[in-house]
Amino acid sequence: MDVLLTLLGTTVIVLGLRDMYHSLLHPSGSGAVGGRVQSGVWWVSRRTGHRFGSAVGPGSMITVVLLWVLLQGLGWALIYLPHVPEGFTYSPGVDPAAYPDLLEALYLSFVTLATLGFGDVVATDPWIRLATPLEALTGFALLTAALTWFTQIYPPLSRRRALALELTSLAEVEYADGIAEEDPVTAARVLDGLTAEVSRARIDFTQHGETYYFQEEDPDLSLARQLAYALELRDRAAASSAPPVRTSARRLGLALEQLARKLREDFVSTGEAPGEVFAAYAADHLREPGR
Repeated sequence: MDVLLTLLGTTVIVLGLRDMYHSLLHPSGSGAVGGRVQSGVWWVSRRTGHRFGSAVGPGSMITVVLLWVLLQGLGWALIYLPHVPEGFTYSPGVDPAAYPDLLEALYLSFVTLATLGFGDVVATDPWIRLATPLEALTGFALLTAALTWFTQIYPPLSRRRALALELTSLAEVEYADGIAEEDPVTAARVLDGLTAEVSRARIDFTQHGETYYFQEEDPDLSLARQLAYALELRDRAAASSAPPVRTSARRLGLALEQLARKLREDFVSTGEAPGEVFAAYAADHLREPGR
């Protein structure tokens, strides 16, 4: 039984650490457990009309961090459990018999994970004396990982908002309607700039999938709403008589198809053509597609 609890605890610890690694360091940018938790939070928010708005994204991340803490605390508690209370010494006034062994193991685990170091309970078993510093290091790594995760999402969000704002400004001046009369070099440069930004958005969705669950309150900054206009620009540019403009239109179209594929595979799971996928993306964020 002692060996079984130790193996089970080790499995839970590794599961949590693996999810942290995939969420923060792996190129996929999404842990299996954390990703499902975030999609679950988003599903609930979607069914309630996104009542909490822009708080859903940060809230889902906080939920994942709490899950990581729970997995680590529970895993180490299972390792400590066979050694409670014989493997520890207690300060005067602390009677281990007054507490259930499982609750005592959980207390020891979370106090160690939080690196509080109350000193009311000290490990005497040689293996546990080795384990407790390792858990404290895990707790420090968990805190660092959580802070890093929250800070690294803002550059992708800023790039996405910048792309949405660029599409908004082009729509407001009806750039697609006049692209045939635009200087071909200038029009190609504008389309190439959009292509680069769309490609970066696809990469951001790959490496920072958690940013999908951030809803924009300002419609002008919502990529979910403004992507439809990129398709209109592509179509108008493809009909241009200027070869550079048509080439840039094909490049933009390819970037939009790649972005649509990423959204369909990882998030919306519906639609075939980019227009259908982008419409599903907008609907998922409760946004009407722009022009």
